Amino acid sequence: MATGKLLQSRDEQLICQVSYQFQQESDHSFWGELTPVDYVHIDDGGGYLLELEDGRRCKCSLRKRVNRAVTSLPPHYVYHFTGSGKFE
Repeated sequence: MATGKLLQSRDEQLICQVSYQFQQESDHSFWGELTPVDYVHIDDGGGYLLELEDGRRCKCSLRKRVNRAVTSLPPHYVYHFTGSGKFE
């Protein structure tokens, strides 16, 4: 898995470091899974920027995957991310 950053899209404030993996990536849409490196509360919904290892950024929305096993305390949840548009 690659390592990147999750930021608030409105002010580009860092939320946390994440491990991410794309499941599908095309010119205009993408989706995959990410896991925060450290425990942090993340709300479902839009308003996030995902910064990739190579520095490119994209807007995305997140949804917690509750059917995946949580293996640590505090829990490190897996999130499904989706987005559209080009990477900047």
